[in-house]
Amino acid sequence: MRYVHTSSQPSPIRTAGPDEFRAALSQLASGVALVTANDPEDGEDAGMTATSFLSVSLEPPLVLISVREDSRMDDVLTRAETWAVSLLAEEQRTAASRFAMKGRLSDRLLFADTPHRRGEHSGAPLIEGALATVECRTEQRVTAGDHVLVIGRVLEARVQQPGAKPLLYFRGDYRKLA
Repeated sequence: MRYVHTSSQPSPIRTAGPDEFRAALSQLASGVALVTANDPEDGEDAGMTATSFLSVSLEPPLVLISVREDSRMDDVLTRAETWAVSLLAEEQRTAASRFAMKGRLSDRLLFADTPHRRGEHSGAPLIEGALATVECRTEQRVTAGDHVLVIGRVLEARVQQPGAKPLLYFRGDYRKLA
């Protein structure tokens, strides 16, 4: 038997609320990364902790980050052509927490306390001790809800600590592999 919708009005679609959506997605463990860029407007470095980072394509090499719309990082990434991602090791929980804080210290102070070097291709800070670093050039920006998906072409990708363990985020807290 086939169902035929006869009403000219579409059925209302239920949308998950923010709390139930957050609770469901907290069941997915993800790696933790620091996204960094140098703001060409004022020369200041900016950074944010991200758990929404993924590979999009191998040919060409593309990655994606999700950034809250109208945030400082969104503003910087709108102006900066290049940026970087440092995939954090389990002992870098403090850096992840500090760059994730709302109402945090200025990025200048956070970078002063976080060992880093400049990326050759991006000019962005690369976090020392990270598992791997990826330098990117923005290819595309897509607004999605209250976030912007930034797709970057990978200019360089390097493993920094082969065999080291990643910092994970699961059920609202940082975790380590057993």
